[in-house]
Amino acid sequence: MNFTHLHVHTEYSLLDGSNKITEYVERVKELGMDSAAITDHGVMYGCIDFYRACKAAGINPILGCEVYVAPSSRFDRETGAGEDRYYHLVLLAENNQGYSNLMKIVSKSFVEGFYYKPRVDLALLREYHEGIIALSACLAGEVARYLTRGMYEEGKKAALRYEEIFGKGNFFLELQDHGISQQQTVNQQLLRMHQETGIDLVATNDVHYTYAEDEAPHDILLCIQTGKKLSDENRMRYVGGQYYVKSAEQMAELFPYALEALENTYKIGQRCHVDIEFGVTKLPKYDVPEGYTSWEYLNKLCFEGLEERYQPVTEELRQRLSYELDTIKNMGYVDYFLIVWDFIKYARDHGIMVGPGRGSAAGSLVSYTLGITKLDPMRYDLLFERFLNPERVSMPDIDVDFCFERRQEVIDYVVKKYGKDRVVQIVTFGTLAARGVIRDVGRVLDMPYSQVDTIAKMIPTELNITIDLALKKNPELAKVYEEDPEIHHLIDMAKRLEGLPRHTSMHAAGVVISQKDVDEYVPLSRAADGTITTQFTMTTLEELGLLKMDFLGLRTLTVIQNAVELVEADKGIHLDMDAIDYNDPKVLDSLGTGHTDGVFQLESGGMKSFMKELKPQSLEDVIAGISLYRPGPMDFIPQYIRGKNHPETITYDCPQLEPILKATYGCIVYQEQVMQIVRNLGGYTLGRSDLLRRAMSKKKASVMEKERQSFVYGNEEEGVPGCINNGIDEKIANRIYDNMIDFAKYAFNKSHAAAYAVVSYQTAFLKYYYPVEFMAALMTSVIDNPGKVSEYIFTCRKMGIQILPPDINRGETVFSVDHGAIRYALAAIKSIGKSVIDEIVKERKTNGKFVSMKDFVTRINNKDINKRSLENFIKAGAFDCLEGNRRQQMMVYPLVMESAIQEKKNMMAGQMSLFDLVGEEDKKDYEIQLPKVEEYDQDTLLNFEKEVLGIYISGHPLEKYRALMEKNVTAWTSDFQPDEETGFPKVKDGVKAIIGGMITEKKVKYTRTNKVMAFLTLEDLVGIVEVVVFPRDYEKNQRLIEVDNKVLIQGRISAEDDRASKLICEKIRSFDEMPRELWIQFESRQDYAQKDEELTQLLRESPGRNEVVVYLKDVKAMKRLPVSYNVQIEDGMLAKLAGKFGGQNVKVVERVLKNF
Repeated sequence: MNFTHLHVHTEYSLLDGSNKITEYVERVKELGMDSAAITDHGVMYGCIDFYRACKAAGINPILGCEVYVAPSSRFDRETGAGEDRYYHLVLLAENNQGYSNLMKIVSKSFVEGFYYKPRVDLALLREYHEGIIALSACLAGEVARYLTRGMYEEGKKAALRYEEIFGKGNFFLELQDHGISQQQTVNQQLLRMHQETGIDLVATNDVHYTYAEDEAPHDILLCIQTGKKLSDENRMRYVGGQYYVKSAEQMAELFPYALEALENTYKIGQRCHVDIEFGVTKLPKYDVPEGYTSWEYLNKLCFEGLEERYQPVTEELRQRLSYELDTIKNMGYVDYFLIVWDFIKYARDHGIMVGPGRGSAAGSLVSYTLGITKLDPMRYDLLFERFLNPERVSMPDIDVDFCFERRQEVIDYVVKKYGKDRVVQIVTFGTLAARGVIRDVGRVLDMPYSQVDTIAKMIPTELNITIDLALKKNPELAKVYEEDPEIHHLIDMAKRLEGLPRHTSMHAAGVVISQKDVDEYVPLSRAADGTITTQFTMTTLEELGLLKMDFLGLRTLTVIQNAVELVEADKGIHLDMDAIDYNDPKVLDSLGTGHTDGVFQLESGGMKSFMKELKPQSLEDVIAGISLYRPGPMDFIPQYIRGKNHPETITYDCPQLEPILKATYGCIVYQEQVMQIVRNLGGYTLGRSDLLRRAMSKKKASVMEKERQSFVYGNEEEGVPGCINNGIDEKIANRIYDNMIDFAKYAFNKSHAAAYAVVSYQTAFLKYYYPVEFMAALMTSVIDNPGKVSEYIFTCRKMGIQILPPDINRGETVFSVDHGAIRYALAAIKSIGKSVIDEIVKERKTNGKFVSMKDFVTRINNKDINKRSLENFIKAGAFDCLEGNRRQQMMVYPLVMESAIQEKKNMMAGQMSLFDLVGEEDKKDYEIQLPKVEEYDQDTLLNFEKEVLGIYISGHPLEKYRALMEKNVTAWTSDFQPDEETGFPKVKDGVKAIIGGMITEKKVKYTRTNKVMAFLTLEDLVGIVEVVVFPRDYEKNQRLIEVDNKVLIQGRISAEDDRASKLICEKIRSFDEMPRELWIQFESRQDYAQKDEELTQLLRESPGRNEVVVYLKDVKAMKRLPVSYNVQIEDGMLAKLAGKFGGQNVKVVERVLKNF
């Protein structure tokens, strides 16, 4: 009995199928079947993975899709509701023509027919029916839907219509039996329909998971998709446990009355043969000027670029350029380089900043002479073969960084040049990763959050970690897995779902440029924002020979460009960032101080410490620093620093190593160095040395052992002389090879590090020489992230840069420079749109400054300016340049607004007011007068700023406690935020920490046992953090846990995976309880004796617990006064003492709290 599965959902029926492609193919082979199909819901995401897996296992892959058919036109959005919005239909590609048509159908279902689901219609099926076999699908198919409603004739009409579309023998009626009563009814009527119409039958199993025992994890997956719990009554489920990959025998037991239908599945399988072409490039052609071929034009551009960039042009340079060009021609990538050159030229011509290079492309002289990269590969010893290896044909990979704000303009240019059907963005898949899947499954099983959280955190935060690996690495996890049945079940379920695709998103930078419409080669889908994307991922597209480009938006380039513009506007200096001195000792010294906030790649805590140790003295040091500061190579940092500081300690195993490793003080840091060692010592070609480097980095043991023989002893057949023939001792050669294997695992691509070091250096240069302009540009780049702006304001204060409030007469939309200070961005004021701000700036520049609030309201003719916006301008300080203080302005702004509206109405009605009748000198009497009131106190002003800007500008309520906090806290709130580079916070889970600040929010919750607990928001000088206070600690500290209280909190860190970490409170102390000392300085003992009585009197007025210390300047002696002199330190008392003895002689000293 032969049978082939023709209705199969894999993991790519997202969160609906848990049938992993590799397991499915293994299972089919195990069951002795020679063909198998893939028919995911509406998509072809998994087709190539499935095709490759089948071919590897000797199975014939049947590529298909279960499409959604709209009841009328795919363009119609309103027909049908609920289950009548679309019907299911299974389509299978019989041959290459069918596969091509299937891609067209699926693409158009997304591009043209998307409404709840990607939908096709009969017109589309008719147009692209050739080479396709169709099955009537499950109970949701059109034919079955009619039959379940007792509408046999309509069902029959639908079946005949499909047969007419696909042709006789290409449409089949589909029998299914999963124990659902409706299926029995439908199957009986399908048998009758077969008799009456002659349309053949097939029997299928609607596969959603691989094995029968996968029913439970699959049910959990459905709950993850629908946001339900297993215990919920009313939820989607596949009842009966029959949706697995069944054997031919099991199918025969289900359909003893329709064995012919089972045989038909096998016959269909034998008919379906699709051949997919891999590795043949499908590059678009670049239109060159008349009279040139692509090859001639590329040569012309490169040799012209060579003359521009090098004086003199040596024979060595000409030879290297010719060698690179010949390699590019032989590999068929001439047009590729012209395409990249063209869009980079477009960006530069239009003032869009382009990065100096990225990845291995910086090793190419062709890239440099074309202006694709800005890094001289000769100067930095960068290798072309690391980028394009003549001995291994692979697609070149040029990733380009553009200014973050204008990247889209470059993509739009490419779309316009090559056609919107030929340029599309690329899909990516988010997967159920180890920690995430445990949390998801725990939620579905309704287990306590804290229990699941504990288990999830036992999974190490490593790249490519799996649950199985975690069980091996963490004995604690293995122990609870073995001992606790509930945890055992949780982990078993999570393991079955781990790695499944969870959702699609759009690749941040990837774009495909194709020689024909993209849907000739790959199916298309639609991203959440409506952008059209491919259905295959980047690696698959490369395998299919399509040109993939990365158009990356690098925020730092925007910062550099904006800073350069600010320098020109403010100082009249035009900076050419490509022409600055890249070995300026002052800039390099500034990196060695560790004050690298805002410096690209060097601003994380660890990197700051490393820079302090490294003390870079050249750009080479910065390149090495970026390469070494990663897990793995970090182990070699001490050796590198020792070699740098003590060159006499550097030893080389043989003299040939010195020229290669001298720049990195005897350490192998870069992949390029591995290639040079293999070439210079073993006599390899650079192409072959790149193949060995790849084998080493991928830890291919068999290749490495074979190559060891060639490297040490040589290989005559392959023309490799080997180390021994080059006069290197056998033992030493083996030791060098072992070292290389060790380093190659971690070695970094120098071309990439060098290109990024240039960007790092440019930001450091700007920060050193133009700090105000640089910090203003930096804050503009994070304008939508108040937390980050706060951090940079903190940095500015440490650098001595003043931050001024926004100002309608001096400010700009973004952060700007104002007489050596930074003026806050007008666009950062809440509830005021960018269009309003742009209009204000334009009006001011055209018609002069605003002279009063009335003048402002009258001149800004925008419907978005209302009472709320005026209030926010006042609170932010943007009207400080106008008459009156903020309290006065707050009292009159409603009147000003009403008056302006009334005048506008009068003008439109042609009426005159009393104001128009009086003379100019009397008008002042009729204007709205400001009330005579004092300004708000400092705290109110600060709270206003916080309310409308999200941060404090003119000060900080905690500024006066800075010394107390710096002495006592072990972590700042910014340490709880995930790091932008690593994705992990600085704080570690479970570690004790002390934080300090002001409670700004308090939410009280009741536990199941009716006890009170609280969630606090604590703010310090740089940001906020959430603190959880459990019932026991809430009771003990209730009086301290009030909004506006300033406290230190000790607790344990609860690290989160993808959001800010929290602190679990253990102890709380008020700032007032902190040990502080009042120091009073006197010139001499005599001076003190004269003023002692006055001092005693003033101290007695404020009794408290703070100690008083008297310091005698002339003899440098101190005296601690008795406890009876202790005072309560407060502002009033300090002011009195300062008035009496001089502010410079009165000081509060914070002490560290010994026992919290």
